[in-house]
Parts: sequence; C-alpha cells; structure tokens
Amino acid sequence: MRERLSLNLQLFIFFLCLYESNCVQMDIVPDSERNSLPLLYQHVQYQQGSLLVEEKADILLPDTSPTKAPQPFIPLLAPSPLTPYTNNTMPRLSGLCTLKFSAADSMISTTAVDCLASFAPFLANVICCPQLQATLVILIGQSSKDSGTLALDMAQAMHCLSDVQEILTSQGANETLQTICSVYPSNLTEASCPVKDVNDFESIVDSTTLLAACEKVDPVNECCTQICQNAISEAARKIASRDGLSGINDAHILPGYSARLDDCKSIVLRWLASRIDPLPAKQVLRRISNCNLNKFCPLIFPDTQHVAKRCGNGINNKTACCSAMAKYISHLQKQSFITNLQALDCAALLGRQLQKMNISANLYDLCHISLKDFSLQVGSQESGCLLPSLPSDITLDQYTGIGFICDLNDNIAAPWPSTSQLASVSSCNKTVKMPALPAATTSGNDQNENYVMLPAMVACFMIVAILK
Repeated sequence: MRERLSLNLQLFIFFLCLYESNCVQMDIVPDSERNSLPLLYQHVQYQQGSLLVEEKADILLPDTSPTKAPQPFIPLLAPSPLTPYTNNTMPRLSGLCTLKFSAADSMISTTAVDCLASFAPFLANVICCPQLQATLVILIGQSSKDSGTLALDMAQAMHCLSDVQEILTSQGANETLQTICSVYPSNLTEASCPVKDVNDFESIVDSTTLLAACEKVDPVNECCTQICQNAISEAARKIASRDGLSGINDAHILPGYSARLDDCKSIVLRWLASRIDPLPAKQVLRRISNCNLNKFCPLIFPDTQHVAKRCGNGINNKTACCSAMAKYISHLQKQSFITNLQALDCAALLGRQLQKMNISANLYDLCHISLKDFSLQVGSQESGCLLPSLPSDITLDQYTGIGFICDLNDNIAAPWPSTSQLASVSSCNKTVKMPALPAATTSGNDQNENYVMLPAMVACFMIVAILK
C-alpha cells in the first residue's frame, strides 16, 4: 500500500510539472510597452525584454474550429516547467498593509525565484529563507521613511505577511513560505524590544558609527572580523537597556534578556535597511546571515546503529560496512542543498557520532565519501552540489530552466574528525587548512565556481527521485 501511494505521489508531481508548463503563455514584451504594464507583470526581466503572462481561455483544450478537422489533444511542452508563472490572477491583497512594496520590487522578484514552488524546501536554509527574511527587513526599513516606525503592530503584521505571501505566490514562489521559513507576524513587530520609533532609535544609538561599520560589509572577512556584527550588537544593547536594564549583567536576572537582544537586533537591521539602498542592503543582510548559517550543519541525522553493526568493533567486512554507510548517506542526500562550510560541519558532526558508537576507522576514507556526498544530488549523473559559502541567488531562464552556482572545490574527501577534536574547526582559524573555503575576489566570476543549469525534465525527475 505504501509503495502504491509513493508511486502515485511521484506520478502526481511529475504531471504537475508538465501541467505548470502549460498553464501560461509567455510573450516577449517590447521595451517601449513595458512601462505601461501593471507593476506585478514587470517582475521578471531578461535581456530581450520582460515576460508577460497572457491570459488565454481554454489554453489546454484542442482546437475544434469547424473550419478544419479536429486536432488530437496533445499538450505542448513549454521549454521549462520552472519558468516564472503566475496564477493568471492578480494577488488578493488585504488593502490594509502600509508597507511600500514598490520600494523593494526587485527584491520581491528575486525572492520569488529563490523560493520557487518546487525547490523552496530544498533551498530553504541557504538561499530561500535568508532572502525572504532580508526582503521583509528591507520592506519595513524602507517604509519607515514615511511611517517613522521600525516595526508593525500585530494586526498590520498579519495583513502584511499575508500580502507578501500572496505577491510571492503570484510570481511562482512556494505558497507555504511562512511554514518553510518559520516566519510569523510577530517577526514583523518590535516584539520585546522597547524601541521602535526612528527618532528614539537615533537619539540612543551612534547612528554614524553604526552606518560606517555596516554600509559596506566584506563578504569574506566579516564572519571573522565581525566589524558590522559587533556594531549591530552594540546598538542592540543600547536600545535594549532603554528602560533601565544595564546590559549583559542583567542577563542573569532577566531570563528573557537574550530574546530581547535578538528582537532589538531586528530593529537595528531595519534601521540600516532604511539608510542603505535596497540592493546594497540585501548584500549586507545576506552576508551577515551567511556568517551564522555556515556555523551549523542543517541536516537531520538518522540513527547510526545500523552503520555501527557493520562497521563497529573492527571492520570484518569492508563491503558490508561501506554498503551500510552508503545507505545512511543516501538519506542525507535527500534533505537539502548545503554550503561547502556546512558540509564540513556535517562531516565533523557525523564523524563524532560514529566515533561514539565505537567506530575508530576513518569511514570517509575507507568508503570514499566526499564533502559533496552530504548535499542534495542533482543532474543526470546524480552528483552532489555544494553551494558556495558566500550568498547567492537562483536564476531562471525560460529556455534552459533553473540555475545556481556550485563550488568546484567540493570534490575532496570528507575530513574524519580526530579524537581530540571536540568541536568543529572554525574557518577563521588560519592555522588550519580549510577545504572549499572561498577566496576574496572582486570579480563576479570566480574560477572556483561553476554555474549549474537544471533543464526542465531533469528538474522534474530530480523532485520525483527525492520523494522515493
């Protein structure tokens, strides 16, 4: 029964991909006509012009004109089922949200692609959710120029979050982003932070110093030097202590002080987003968030007892051991894309778990396990793709499909943790050679990166394979 349900689900997803490719008709709009289009229809632009979704009645039905013989009903396949599409209807907005969506129009379009319906769960940790959170921060920050406040009340937060989801869904994003990214209306309020008024904020914080530290964030060194992050933390401490709390010493008295500090950091980020243009602000926010996400392995590890039975207490059968290890790794490969630095964290974490199960041999070396084996497998050759540790976005091409950057330095053996290594090695430790660590570059095309395109059918079969 379970196998039948799984097969039905796979077939449903496959035909859903084909259906999405037939739901819309894409027409190239000349530049001269682009400005006359409604704003929501201008969201995806290519070098040839903008793509406009044109409503056509009964587009899936065969031509039954009486002037010629009926044609067989064979749906025409669009170049890619993953091209930007809408629901052929305008998003149903509440009309009660005061956020200036026009101030972050390009950000919203990027977010819709980064959180594309079929791929959002697999890109959530590294691309989709950081981009969504940055978009929300920028929306509130830019809107504060008129409202004078860096937070929404709960009623407005509910309406605005719903409107953001509606707009993104109309542009092809997953319709459950709030669940995937754990975003709630309270995230758009001031929560426990005592300051939300722009004037109050600027009377407490040294805004000149804060802006100087964060206006330009070094994409490689910020995670180690923490120049901007320290400035944000200092500003958050100042506004958190406005009502009399003196700071860190009160953390022992007030159980919620840590949460308050986090809430005030959100206020600081929104203020920065109000003083920096949306695109540079996005770069700042994404670079800071990547410093945090690269510190942890996002994968969920199943029980390792089966591996321990085959590989523990001395390896009697290498084939059986590596077969068990390969089966275990295959479960990890169906979870999500991860960065190269996250792969290092995952390899260290799994290695320590196996060592606790009395496995002393280096299974990564024995079974030829590389860093890319910890990430989602893509492409016709089922090769692991590790995303770069620096922020990146997804691109869509109407002819070739979905595209993203993979790091070519990922084809190296996963490092087995030493028995004395109690924690993951920090990428800021210059005495330790870190594989797949990005080098500082001013060029947009790093020689260590490769641009991967997933054609239409490959993407569909990839999703089906993950559901097996």
